[in-house]
Amino acid sequence: MKRRSRQEEQGPTLFSDPGASREPLPASPPAAAATPLATRMRPQTLDEYVGQAHLLGEAGVLRQAIAVDRIPSMILWGPPGSGKTSLAAIIGRTAKAKIASLSAVSAGVADLRKVVEEAQTRLALTHQRTILFIDEIHRFSKSQQDAILPYVEDGTVTLIGATTENPSFEVNAPLLSRTRVYKLEPLTDAEIRTLATRCLDDSTRGLGSSQVEVQPEALEYLVRMASGDARVALNTLELAVTLVNSRKSGNQTVAESDIAQALQRRVLPHDKKGDFHYDLISAYIKSVRGSDPDGAVYWLARMLEAGEDPLFVVRRMVILAAEDIGLADPQALSVAVAAQHAVHFIGMPEGIYPLTQATLYLATAAKSNSALRAYAAARDAVQETGNLSVPLHLRNAPTGLMAALGHGKDYKYPHSFAENWVAEEYLPEQLRGQRYYEPGTAGYEQTLRERSEQQQSPGGPEASAAEDGPEEES
Repeated sequence: MKRRSRQEEQGPTLFSDPGASREPLPASPPAAAATPLATRMRPQTLDEYVGQAHLLGEAGVLRQAIAVDRIPSMILWGPPGSGKTSLAAIIGRTAKAKIASLSAVSAGVADLRKVVEEAQTRLALTHQRTILFIDEIHRFSKSQQDAILPYVEDGTVTLIGATTENPSFEVNAPLLSRTRVYKLEPLTDAEIRTLATRCLDDSTRGLGSSQVEVQPEALEYLVRMASGDARVALNTLELAVTLVNSRKSGNQTVAESDIAQALQRRVLPHDKKGDFHYDLISAYIKSVRGSDPDGAVYWLARMLEAGEDPLFVVRRMVILAAEDIGLADPQALSVAVAAQHAVHFIGMPEGIYPLTQATLYLATAAKSNSALRAYAAARDAVQETGNLSVPLHLRNAPTGLMAALGHGKDYKYPHSFAENWVAEEYLPEQLRGQRYYEPGTAGYEQTLRERSEQQQSPGGPEASAAEDGPEEES
């Protein structure tokens, strides 16, 4: 009895030649019956590929490289369902090279070495290049990425890595410098619509033979809910059609409710330390800073509904209250800290109430970054002037010896003067006259500005203090 190869047992792979003959498995169902729709509908050529026009349009750099079979080592970086794996498969079928495919989830250094050895032998005997496709390359450790580096550099393999994570953080700098990064964008609504329509019309790989109609409203709902993810769109559509076909009634139409049932709940793309995480909190902070309560509460909901840690959000609120609101509304910091305590105390989902209340308060509060500017100016002075001596009248004098040395001498106690203020120099001698805090004009800080100007004016408290003299210190 002839023993089948492992590839024949597993059926066709992503990079296999669809025209190659194989011995059928008599007891197994057709592969298409168990293959998800999104996999069956993968484009076979560049003309079938939908999206990424900036790379694959007529003037796209990647399309031109594929056309002349000059494939560089590259990292395909994009969100789920944007076409990274499909594009790598098309490159593999088009290039005059052998394709080796690995998943960083399960492969190790031994697998990489085996691919490299085969590539070296192939190159020596037949002069055929090898393209190494590594899916989820961000999951490779530093040592695993280092293992492939020399062979990418000397051309033994052409690397195509696919990742949803920012390569600047997840791919080693030496490997990154030897590859080109191509950014794939989420598919537009029009592109998702094109894929769904193509699927419904395709009787060979798609759902054209199902005899099911999709209401226009249902199709538009699917497009909106897919959020640019082709895989979500097609697999949801497949399940909705399956649900409709399972009905005993004669109604074979997919309605919006069927799409909603198949989708169950919109899964928002997010991560705990990647681009979604930082982009969403950045949008939230900028909305609050820009005094837009609608934008602020929208981005708050986007983060929380996607599963963001509420304590991370509220920590950013506390920072924002001091950095961007500051003394224009000193109460803002208390509100943010109170929200942090409340969320920690009551947890989620009820924690959305103090989070929302604090967000709206911060967004509508008067704004000032004078605290940030004051500290930055003082820090610059410290870095420029170094360790300047503390003036004698400001030094502590806990012992008689220190008092005899002049520590604390001639210090003016503000509460001994009218309005609890007296002109005094509190900076080192080399910095006298410098000002680091410039009060703003918004909110409560306008009051602080007026008070500061009054203290510095000729007829202000300084003049009154000189006339009245110091009061007796109790």
